[in-house]
Parts: sequence; structure tokens; C-alpha cells
Amino acid sequence: MKWITRKGVKVDRVACPWLIKRFVDKDAEFIFVPSEEVKETAERESAIPFDVSGVELGHHGPMCSFDAIVEKYRIQDPAVKLLAQIVNGADADLATYNRPEAPGLEAIAEGFRRLGFKDDHEILEHEFIVYEALYAYCLSKTG
Repeated sequence: MKWITRKGVKVDRVACPWLIKRFVDKDAEFIFVPSEEVKETAERESAIPFDVSGVELGHHGPMCSFDAIVEKYRIQDPAVKLLAQIVNGADADLATYNRPEAPGLEAIAEGFRRLGFKDDHEILEHEFIVYEALYAYCLSKTG
């Protein structure tokens, strides 16, 4: 399947592709376009939009797009649920779950944006290891 979101990835737009590849669609293809082109391009490419205003897999109240994907695809893994709280705090609202790891994840994501990668795909390629490490950490916390 094709998945589409806004270009200029940071927390949620890296975490969601990691989650999708790991738990929803191992063959996922990601498209990044300017915000105003997401819905039109999604229709043309038959792509699933995420982390953009007004879509099912977007922010809703205090919940971020990662939360929406976990809910829609009924991911029951306790480590993913803990990771969702960290991602939410880094991307949407630290107060919702008050996870102490969230500010660190936000700083790491901002750092990846500043490393000079050529595009969002290259950022994903390098930053996915951060989410693998966080997932391993969450596995150790949830047993």
C-alpha cells in the first residue's frame, strides 16, 4: 500500500511510518508532499493519508496520529502502547501521559532534521533505529 503525509518529518511522521512498516504493512511505500497537496495526491495515488488535518489517521483531541494508527489497526502490544505514550508526549501533548522520555525523543527528532539528509526518506532510513531502540526499551518496561 501507499501511505502519504506532509513533507518535513519530525516525531509523528517518523514514528508512524516505523509503526506501519513494523506492525501494519511491511511493504508500505511512503509519499511526502507539501501539506496542501496531501489529500489530492492521496486520491490520485490511492494512498492512505496520515498525520494531516482532517483525516482518520491524524490528530484527534489530545491523541496524535501514532495513537490513531494503534487504535485503527488494533495493535494490542503493550510495548507499542507505551511507545505511543512517549510519541504522543513528544509530538502532541506532554501532559496527556507525562512520560519523562518524551522531551528526549522530541530533541532527537529535531536533531535528525538538522543533520542535512537529502529528503524525508533518508531521514526515515536513519531514524527508524531510534524507534527500534525505543520499542526494545518499552518491551523491557512492559515485560
